[in-house]
Amino acid sequence: MQKRVINLSDVNRREENGKLYLEGYFARFHEPYVVCEGWEETIAPGAFADCLASGDDVKALWNHNADIVLGCTGNRTVLLSETASGLFGSIEINRNDSDAMNAYARILRRDVSGCSFGFDAEFEDWFDENGIYHTRITRVTKLYEISPCTFPAYESTTIAARSRERLNEVREDFARRRRTAWRQQMRQELKG
Repeated sequence: MQKRVINLSDVNRREENGKLYLEGYFARFHEPYVVCEGWEETIAPGAFADCLASGDDVKALWNHNADIVLGCTGNRTVLLSETASGLFGSIEINRNDSDAMNAYARILRRDVSGCSFGFDAEFEDWFDENGIYHTRITRVTKLYEISPCTFPAYESTTIAARSRERLNEVREDFARRRRTAWRQQMRQELKG
């Protein structure tokens, strides 16, 4: 499972029939996300369509903490949809859960403005002329959770460290493939 941390955008509070809701975008299409220095990622429109259509239960967690569940799609306390802009979510806040009410208050006051999602996906990838590695999430095959998060990923986090390791692996693989292609081309020219 991979995780990405972004700004929770366009967060709105809604009250309807005595119920509290937090709503906003948990992922935006086409907006570059810096996984680590030298690696940028975007999400393609339609990337969430298959996993949302699957009906799998997606949890809303506080800070990725499975002990603090804010809601889930299985009981419809979390509603997720893909719009032209990205992955939109609505979380019904449980007034009887002090953790949920605390999370609600922190988000509403903008003490917490980040969010993250845990997922498995298919990617397109390439290097640009400046050596920057680009990935584009084309299809999310499994969406595990969405999480309002206190801190975005920092360079020293485990996730960031793994991302840098992955970038180094990709660069080495890319260089190895270029060397192999060059060797094959030279062999062909020498035979010819």
